[in-house]
Amino acid sequence: MSEIEDVKKLRKLCGAGFKDCSSALKEANGNIEKALEILRVRGISKATKKMSRVANEGVIAVNGNKSKISLIEVNCETDFVAKNDDFINFVKEISVINNNVNSDLENLKKSKMNNTETVENNLISLISKIGEKITIGRTKTFNYENTFNYSYLHTVVKDNLSKLAVMVSIESLDDSDNLEKFGKQLSMHIAALNPLAIDSTNIDKAILDKEQNLITEELKNSGKPDDIVKKISIGKLNKFKEENSLLSQAWVMEPKKKVSEVLKEVSSNVKIKDFYRLKIGE
Repeated sequence: MSEIEDVKKLRKLCGAGFKDCSSALKEANGNIEKALEILRVRGISKATKKMSRVANEGVIAVNGNKSKISLIEVNCETDFVAKNDDFINFVKEISVINNNVNSDLENLKKSKMNNTETVENNLISLISKIGEKITIGRTKTFNYENTFNYSYLHTVVKDNLSKLAVMVSIESLDDSDNLEKFGKQLSMHIAALNPLAIDSTNIDKAILDKEQNLITEELKNSGKPDDIVKKISIGKLNKFKEENSLLSQAWVMEPKKKVSEVLKEVSSNVKIKDFYRLKIGE
């Protein structure tokens, strides 16, 4: 794309004059997003005010297969835009590209779309056309060896787009109908119960420390002896770990069983490798 075309695109997006846009682009070495920031700092940009607004709506797209699967979040300001055909078509197309580039955001932005323009340039054009802040959010790819991937979409907007999505990767030497059934059900379980990690040893220490502090504050004025308070504190923290670790959670389909027990029923050689849950607005 020529410098003049870049300036035109920047003007269309921010409403600033040709000279100001040209100067900002030179300072940003041709990077339109950086040029927008420069103009905003200078107080020249008008329409870029939209880029400081909150974009909590949008959709999550899942693309791929059992061998390799990816998830990408694209945010906008209103649910109305999230259902717009131009927005939906953009997200569907970049979800394929995202899977191809293994959720590498920089490669994604530089990749060409069907109209031969880059994802980054198409995003800028879409923002200009729709008039809302639109951003590419979180991305994730599962591409492990000897695993099978499954997904679940909740509150589907259209096709492979939803408001909540789950991917799960299961380590197994053999594929089977039984494994597929479990994989799909496990994805639904994760969507419903939102575990923090596969087992308690993998829960983020910062999360556990925060929970411990909350428990301590809760028990501080109980009037109980210190040794009793300590026992209660340990019990509460262990319960928190159990309720937030996937393997020790009660199985949604049959609450009398733990996920770990259901896993053993599927096969003794099956292991949950990884999972990822993403909800718009969280």
